[in-house]
Amino acid sequence: MSISVFDHSILSGLLGDAEIAAQFTVAAELSAMLAFEVALAKAEAEVGLIPQAAADAILALPERFVPDVDAIREATMRDGVVIPELVRQWRAALGEQGKHIHFGATSQDAIDTGLMLRLMQVASLLDRRLETVIGAVDVLEARFGPIPLMGQTRMQAAIEISVGDRLASWRAPLARYRQMLKRWLEGGFPVQFGGAAGTLEKLGDKADTVRARLAADLALADRPQWHSQRDVIAEFGGLLSLISGSLGKMGQDLSLMASAGTALIGGGGGSSAMPHKRNPVKAEVLVTLARFNAVQLSGLHQSMVHEQERSGSAWTLEWLILPQMVVATGTALRTAADVLGSVERIGDA
Repeated sequence: MSISVFDHSILSGLLGDAEIAAQFTVAAELSAMLAFEVALAKAEAEVGLIPQAAADAILALPERFVPDVDAIREATMRDGVVIPELVRQWRAALGEQGKHIHFGATSQDAIDTGLMLRLMQVASLLDRRLETVIGAVDVLEARFGPIPLMGQTRMQAAIEISVGDRLASWRAPLARYRQMLKRWLEGGFPVQFGGAAGTLEKLGDKADTVRARLAADLALADRPQWHSQRDVIAEFGGLLSLISGSLGKMGQDLSLMASAGTALIGGGGGSSAMPHKRNPVKAEVLVTLARFNAVQLSGLHQSMVHEQERSGSAWTLEWLILPQMVVATGTALRTAADVLGSVERIGDA
């Protein structure tokens, strides 16, 4: 077993999500941080803080810059962040104009804004997958909705309901989460730009203008710096846990229904000892991922405790937790669509 099941060469087939994980590769992260620097240079040139020639050179940098990842890794062991070495490499590539890149910014500005850019892409993908899962529930409603089903309260038979009643309890929260994601996509991901200690002291009276132009160019929300105010991370993590949690409830219901014979799920997993079994593997995975994200969410709340203007330890804790929560949520949505599509029968009839 590797350190993470999400990129394990075998277990990633069950728990991984290559499409989501692509937003957390070195290439994606470095590209997003350079996008921040390009937009910053453009905004600063527009208000006269750096020469236009410097901005033009920086704008061309993504087309020709090849990072020395080994050097960045070695430097990060010392610096704790990738930006100091990365800025050194950018400046070397820019030559005479290199002194103007990263003007007035700090490492956290580039790293956090780069994260927001990547989370925007993630949120868009999660929204599309939520739509797919809701559609799969609707298909089951059309096929099986009126069929009787014994309702269960506290794991005991209660009164007769319909399959549609249970499906409605799966669908409703997913529709709410799409609305939440819509708010994120329409202005929930903020630019991070505060400089050394959050005051943008090098930009003087042009600070607000530069930040607003930077945000607009990157299609992010314009907000004052949030270096030590990590509610935006915890709130997005909370939405991830809500999504996977509701999918976990769906998976738990399907597993219990399969056990009771009120659901038949195709494509079930085989047993090495009992060939007759069709284990509800994908339904079980939904439960596992829901519980995983619920546990990780507490860690994100721990990482809100930033001392003074910036924390190294709390910030680093986010790097350990958030990517795995994102991938777990993506996997849960993909798995939910698969398992719903494989349902062959639901109900007591």
